[in-house]
Amino acid sequence: MGGLGPGIGGLEILVIGLLALIVVGPKDLPLMMRKVGQFLARARAMANEFRSSFDEMARQAELDELRKEVEALRNAQAVPLGAEAEEAFRDIDKSLKEPLALPPSVPAPLPEANAEVPEAPEVSAPEATAGSKPVRKPRAKATKSPSTKATAPARPKATRKKAVDL
Repeated sequence: MGGLGPGIGGLEILVIGLLALIVVGPKDLPLMMRKVGQFLARARAMANEFRSSFDEMARQAELDELRKEVEALRNAQAVPLGAEAEEAFRDIDKSLKEPLALPPSVPAPLPEANAEVPEAPEVSAPEATAGSKPVRKPRAKATKSPSTKATAPARPKATRKKAVDL
């Protein structure tokens, strides 16, 4: 189904062209083709004008309906939503009131999920005495891989100086 439209293929166009050449003649064929082209252009322009006026009427009808809804909202009147919207709201309300069905892979909550959880007993920290030092947790030593030891330059160990109270 190629060509200009449904039912007209390349072979049919070729046959029509040959018939036009024979009937009209080679002298008047360009003039006739120009007239046919102008006629098709006018027909397309009229179809486009009709389509645009039809679209404009549809937009105008939608605007009128929208204006009515705005006026109803301004006057605080209820706007009818339609049967489809009412059905959708009923379905949503029904699904909200149903209990939640969990898929089989999700374990069901414990029956006492809403009960209060008892608090863990407080563990008191050992009290520090006036002269004792706070206990420090030992640090984990960083281990170096053998490859970093060979490539990293050796650093001298830093010595700490004790601060003297003045």
